Amino acid sequence: MTLKELREKQQTIVSEARERLDQINAATDEARAKELETQHDAAMAEYDRLETQIQREERQAKLEKDAEERRARQRPISGDGEGRGQDEGDKPDYRHAFHRYVQVRGDLSMLNDEERAALRQGVSDPEVRMQTTTGGAGAAGGYTVPTELQNRLIESMKAWGPMYDEDICTVMNTTGGNPIDIPTIDDTAMTAEPHTEGGAVTDDGGKDATFGKKTLNAFSFDTEWVKFSWELAQDSIFNFETLLGGLLGKRLGRTANTQLTVGAGSTTGPNGIVTASSLGKTAVATAAITYDEVIDLVHSVDPAYRQSPKVRFMFNDSTLAALRKLKDGENRYIWTAGDVQNGIPGTILGYRYSINQAMDSLAAAKKVMLFGDFGAYFVRKVGGIVMFVARERFAPDIGLLGLARFDGELGDTAAVKHLITAAS
Repeated sequence: MTLKELREKQQTIVSEARERLDQINAATDEARAKELETQHDAAMAEYDRLETQIQREERQAKLEKDAEERRARQRPISGDGEGRGQDEGDKPDYRHAFHRYVQVRGDLSMLNDEERAALRQGVSDPEVRMQTTTGGAGAAGGYTVPTELQNRLIESMKAWGPMYDEDICTVMNTTGGNPIDIPTIDDTAMTAEPHTEGGAVTDDGGKDATFGKKTLNAFSFDTEWVKFSWELAQDSIFNFETLLGGLLGKRLGRTANTQLTVGAGSTTGPNGIVTASSLGKTAVATAAITYDEVIDLVHSVDPAYRQSPKVRFMFNDSTLAALRKLKDGENRYIWTAGDVQNGIPGTILGYRYSINQAMDSLAAAKKVMLFGDFGAYFVRKVGGIVMFVARERFAPDIGLLGLARFDGELGDTAAVKHLITAAS
């Protein structure tokens, strides 16, 4: 099924789901109303499944396009203008050399001179074995993941949560892990005073600007060891990449998104955006929210933040299911599917939203919804994802370990606010 056909099917699903909800009124008996709601929820689950499939297809198409462009740039041109493949005598590139290194279980003596040279030239900051702290030769440890594989890891992390996505938050990429201070100031309460001609100007320090700071550190998280058979590494390079990218990406993705969402902000991890946000609205019910409460949450955030290109809602999927059934005072649904034909995302009250499964579901005293300028949340990434290779420890299998260093902090607590359900 093509992307166009998938989006057309989504539009049909939305129309049919709303028809079911519209059949529910004061005259509808409870059993029928429950049946219609169940059908609606099933339809929207199918809508979300198709959306995931569309995003997966779009990501895959982009990866394939990028890979083809890289191959075109790297393909040598012979004198007669025809491209020559590596089988015709070209020197191996870093990617080929890396796979050969894995196949021979890290034994550099098994590589030829050109492969060893390509492996060393492709590493600007080589990794070292875990037992040592001084960097240097590749023989002391594994080599970094080839560019194609590293991109796959990052894409997989985005699929598991929005907080690692630079399109949602403000991402800072650094090469080192030294602390970064972000200056802050809240001058919104300060005003100018009337001035009398010839009068003295007050100078008591009452109007001085007060600065603060937020600090971004570099917390390390690892995937734990993932072992692959020696035969797998030898016989199926493509399966090896897929399995590695999936497993390590999902582990790092779940951890990164959870930490950047609900992290306690202690000395061991980031200050998650839910933890750092300020109160915007307290719901009346313990396990439900109303249209009016969503409106109040929006307007608890100053209009200056609501104009940001990164303003949005954030909640988990079960909360979205409840929001899809809410109507405004004119009996219009506050959730809209957007223009699925042109890939325009769905909205709540005209604002975009992100699904974050690390957030709480509707229950007593839970921060179930965020709204505001997510550009005020800073995600600090230290370098790229690093992979270590262990030979002897798991022989004859090969052990691989993914590592990521990051931190997160909300620079302005007035920019993002939460809705919390009633305590009881």
